[in-house]
Amino acid sequence: MALAEAILVCLAEEPLTGYELAKSFDTSIGFFWRADHQQIYRELKRLRENDWVSDELVVQQGRPNKRRYSITATGRAHLMEWSQQSQTPPPIKDDLLVKLYSLADVDAMAVREQIAERLAGHRDRLRLYQRIADTIYRDVPNDDPATVGRLLGLRAGLAYEQAWIRWCTDALQRLDPLLP
Repeated sequence: MALAEAILVCLAEEPLTGYELAKSFDTSIGFFWRADHQQIYRELKRLRENDWVSDELVVQQGRPNKRRYSITATGRAHLMEWSQQSQTPPPIKDDLLVKLYSLADVDAMAVREQIAERLAGHRDRLRLYQRIADTIYRDVPNDDPATVGRLLGLRAGLAYEQAWIRWCTDALQRLDPLLP
């Protein structure tokens, strides 16, 4: 997925300013796609040039004016076309796994600590996802595609974090006998 499609998905929900989009990336779609504010603003400019989004100037009193972006019919058509394209699983790019591959030639104790840190991070994220599942998606209707889609994405996130927790736990157990 490219940043363009992630932005279009957010704007398909509702018109947003660049700032609101960045906040959305921090709290929702950002669980599955990362982008900083500068990347988002650069991409919005490109999306506007492609006629995938339109913008409107919102005049404010006592504050700087802002631009609110909306997805266009052309943008929705692009999303539809994009959704029909098959995606192969992305390759794993992970420095930690490369370090493990060469465990005999690196600081194994430092690698063990990095795995322990990662385990803590995955546990934290799992708790967050579980809290979201328990509060927002407890009793979701099965006839609303938007809600079902978000719930399925959340469940993928839960499964991902659980798998990493299992892997980190196993890795620590296998490393501990090798360390002084």
